[in-house]
Amino acid sequence: MTLKPLFRYDMNIEEICEAGNQYIQSVWKILYDSMLGELTIAFHEIGDAAYGRYLDRLMIALFESLVDAGFEANEALKENDFVIGSCLLFRNSLEKWGTEDRRSRIFWNVLRSKNSQHPIGTLLTEIPHSHLKFDIPMAPVLYSLKEYERERIAQGIRRIKE
Repeated sequence: MTLKPLFRYDMNIEEICEAGNQYIQSVWKILYDSMLGELTIAFHEIGDAAYGRYLDRLMIALFESLVDAGFEANEALKENDFVIGSCLLFRNSLEKWGTEDRRSRIFWNVLRSKNSQHPIGTLLTEIPHSHLKFDIPMAPVLYSLKEYERERIAQGIRRIKE
């Protein structure tokens, strides 16, 4: 089990995506199984916010490792922003795919090199989930886009999902 993803400052967006997916594949199910009871109860009390609790545990190591490797994945927060997993902003997400018991939300983060502040691309995080009960039927998945402007990101997400 990989406890933290391994990123280097010289990685491109595709390499970051691959390393991030390896990390998620190695830990998502163990974490899910260990939290399932707690999150099932939370889902009955707070609904979809229970998924945020899971992502807070799953994604924080990924984003911390990106920072440690010399990248920035967050942006300036606005007053009403809702953030999970340290860097996933609800305003930077779409949820348009699937049925109520198998929905898919995709978050995006534009990655920048700390040194140059130049965007290297966008990391997409897809979270499969149910609105009927607490259930993550398969591992969350990362995708990469070279684009980093909002409209181009939305087009890239549509290309992937449709």
